[in-house]
Amino acid sequence: MTGRFTGRTAVVTGASRGIGLGIAQRLVDEGAKVVVTARKQEALDEAVASLGGPEHALGVAGKADDPDHQAETVKRAVEAFGSLDFLVNNAGINPIFGPLVEVDLAAVRKIIEVNCVAALSWVQQAHQAWMGEHGGAVVNVGSGTSLRPAPGMGVYGSSKALLTYLTRELAVELGPSVRVNEVAPAVVKTRFAAPLYEGREEEVAAAYPLKRLGVPEDIGSVVAFLLSEDAGWLTGQQLVVDGGVTLTGVG
Repeated sequence: MTGRFTGRTAVVTGASRGIGLGIAQRLVDEGAKVVVTARKQEALDEAVASLGGPEHALGVAGKADDPDHQAETVKRAVEAFGSLDFLVNNAGINPIFGPLVEVDLAAVRKIIEVNCVAALSWVQQAHQAWMGEHGGAVVNVGSGTSLRPAPGMGVYGSSKALLTYLTRELAVELGPSVRVNEVAPAVVKTRFAAPLYEGREEEVAAAYPLKRLGVPEDIGSVVAFLLSEDAGWLTGQQLVVDGGVTLTGVG
């Protein structure tokens, strides 16, 4: 790896496993110090160990939509590593599946709270604590389900569509010192997405021009690009990382 993030610090939410951990690993591999969040400290301790230990990473447990947890995480990042240059909003939930006319509206509100409002709040916290004065870069993790109707996943897709709009608006408001972009994955092989492919992976992957599902490393490399100076003239963009499946009209 290049070491292009040496001396930089990132907060990655929802990063005890899956895509979030894959992103954190790529950033550490390129020299960054990383603060990872999730709900359970034990899972975070395992993640920190896999990232190389406290010299490279710090785990702060809490709920992604808790403002006190957000403030504590941001504060500890700056105290531990001296800056907060990057924020990756990866935490997200999707506890419901079914037609919109039948969904529990309380669950809808919770999905919007975690997937959208919390992401905005994390940006506010990072901006107030560091980025407003020093600059930085933000990547929001969206979803390919936001690109077209996704029966059964309409609430989740809608929340990610709102996240895309927030990404663009923040890019306009926070430029030039802070860049804000989004990565929108299709199905990535994680516990979160397992119901979409488990037991029929070959069948699902057949619809992808690249004939495989994603893995966390596929997303980590793109997020690293968006955070880096190689993407220095990119802001407000949604990069779809989907093995080409949206070209087929299936994903």
